[in-house]
Amino acid sequence: MLPVIYSDEFLEHKTGYLHPEKPERLIAITTALKAATFASEIEWRSPTPVDRRHLMPLLLEVHTQDYIDKVREIARSGGGYIDTDTAISPRSYDVALLAVSAWLDGVDAVLETGNPAFVLARPPGHHAEKNDGMGFCLFANAAIAALYALKQPGINRVAILDWDVHHGNGTQAIVETNPQIAYCSLHQYPCYPGTGKASETGFHNNVLNLPIPPGSDLSVYQPLFEKKVVPFLSDFQPDLLIVSAGYDANAADPLARINLQPQDYGLFTDYCLGITRKILFGLEGGYDLTALSQSVVATIERCLI
Repeated sequence: MLPVIYSDEFLEHKTGYLHPEKPERLIAITTALKAATFASEIEWRSPTPVDRRHLMPLLLEVHTQDYIDKVREIARSGGGYIDTDTAISPRSYDVALLAVSAWLDGVDAVLETGNPAFVLARPPGHHAEKNDGMGFCLFANAAIAALYALKQPGINRVAILDWDVHHGNGTQAIVETNPQIAYCSLHQYPCYPGTGKASETGFHNNVLNLPIPPGSDLSVYQPLFEKKVVPFLSDFQPDLLIVSAGYDANAADPLARINLQPQDYGLFTDYCLGITRKILFGLEGGYDLTALSQSVVATIERCLI
């Protein structure tokens, strides 16, 4: 059984008409998973309610009080925008906190079973910085999950693999000073947000950025996984691997120009499983609903073999 952490509450983060990061993303994924041949092997779990977790101390390790207050106040005042791309609706603050809780539940599930888990939550998080939200992201889910994991018994090193087509500037900025966390990102370059140069290697040589030119496909990604990603992550010997699982590098995706196919994510998952079975996958981007749902199916299917 593979735990999938999900709640219909995540649909209550409303981004507005025609916004690509929309509730329908989760509807498409859950529909596809429930129709998959392996549907009976999924254990659907609800995230721990926010009032049962002490989230704020952990949140304050990553974000400033001013920024947290800003998100809350925009939501309570009826909604608005953090920037031109990043919407906040009346429920968004509460939903974003629940998303953080879901990622922590994902960590707990992996450590409990020694096997992968998948967090289907929104809003995403890898662009969120210490004092700002951007790129559809409010709170830095992956970075928060990594810091939470390091507080658990027996967890001394956490690696984050970010295969979203956009560089996770927020995640990198938060974790690059921590020698117990490694961060690896494959991303289109040039592309939003303009960060993630190969020369950015972290404060402890704990960052590996692999910029990929527009138009690339699996023939570019596969050698990078084999010669760069897998050696980097394996040498770090993580006690837990967190995957910022964005699926916007698909050829069908409207927001970038990389030409992967949904089944390619099954191969990427195989590479990860060769490093460790202790993997938390957490949803980031992916905006073509068919390609997105097929990619998540491909990811989970490989975990169940």
